[in-house]
Amino acid sequence: MKTSNALLFILVLLYINASTEWPTHTVCKEDNLEIYYKSCDPQQDFALSIDHCSDIATHTFNVRAAMVLRHSIKELYVKLDMIINGKTVLTYSETLCGPGHSKLIFCGMKKGEHLYYEGPVTLGIKEIPQGDYTLSAKLTNQDHVTVACADFTVKNYLDY
Repeated sequence: MKTSNALLFILVLLYINASTEWPTHTVCKEDNLEIYYKSCDPQQDFALSIDHCSDIATHTFNVRAAMVLRHSIKELYVKLDMIINGKTVLTYSETLCGPGHSKLIFCGMKKGEHLYYEGPVTLGIKEIPQGDYTLSAKLTNQDHVTVACADFTVKNYLDY
């Protein structure tokens, strides 16, 4: 009995270590708008939710995001790629935290701290592009180490 329990326990541990893919999470799902995400960091997943999916069309909406930092954030950079049919059609990058300018409240947080944000987010665009596409987002720090990354699947058929 003890041997079979030990074997089962070892198999579970091996399966957990071999599984490097996180589940797909639903951000919102309504008639004309669906947004899903999956962490592309094999070592860490994170939590993200939006209060009301329909608020995204207003360009300011409330979000909740949480994760435990595996790396400190002195500097933070974001890179976004819009991918349609497997091809990158648009790339955007920006410095979010850096010497002399910190755009986010979690700039300066240390490794091991719990990052939690609840509040409004404003999109800097007039319309969310229509159609089916992927937004790949990657946050890196001053050491060029991935702080977080995710692939967002967007299915947008909203009428503006």
